[in-house]
Amino acid sequence: MTAARTADSSQDSQTVTAVVAAAAHAAAGLVPAAIPMVAGTPVSDPDTVPLPATAASAVTARLSGEVSGDVVLVLSADVVEALNNSPVGKMDVAAALRPALEAAAATLGRVRVASERVEEPVAALDGLRDKGMFVAVPLMADGEHQATFALQVTLPTAAPSQTGSLDLLRHVAMEVTVEIGRTRMTVQELLSLHPGEVVELDRAASAPADLLVNGTLIARGEVVVVDEDFGLRISEIVSDAAELGASA
Repeated sequence: MTAARTADSSQDSQTVTAVVAAAAHAAAGLVPAAIPMVAGTPVSDPDTVPLPATAASAVTARLSGEVSGDVVLVLSADVVEALNNSPVGKMDVAAALRPALEAAAATLGRVRVASERVEEPVAALDGLRDKGMFVAVPLMADGEHQATFALQVTLPTAAPSQTGSLDLLRHVAMEVTVEIGRTRMTVQELLSLHPGEVVELDRAASAPADLLVNGTLIARGEVVVVDEDFGLRISEIVSDAAELGASA
């Protein structure tokens, strides 16, 4: 291996480590815990992955989009027990961890989280090892190791041809949704909701709604009523969809 290739490999490794550290930092704040978690020091040696002393469960998921890969979030028995005995009843571990996984994915660009499932911690990490090099980050709460975030990613080497990839999906039926806005609420705020209360969204009343296909923004428009049903009058097509239409 030449010196140039060695330097490139080292730089790639540093880039991946920095990417995983940022993703772990974003996930840490959304892992359900009595004490907020913070990300520790990344570990790139798969044989020395730091695990909580009482590792009880792991959530795994696939990442796709601008960056592809696999993510594993190992939880201590304390975190799992808290989810099993939450004020709103026993919570599905994978569903409870989805906000943390989505926050991590958001640091990578336009990346989607899918195929979440609960696995035994050792088996989940072995599956990650089988897919190549990954970086793990301990998540700490008041000095106690409560979780481990591990991510294996394939960084993009060149800008993909969006028109070509969309053209391949031309005849595939996909879920289309319209989003008028979002907000974030704590569980305490959700539990305090009552009939007649107004939940404020992060979008002005005059702002256009988003049309999403399989979670990807395709167009924007105005919400209208058609034969007593809601509809969307398109006012703007985003660039990828416009390119696809032009190639038809």
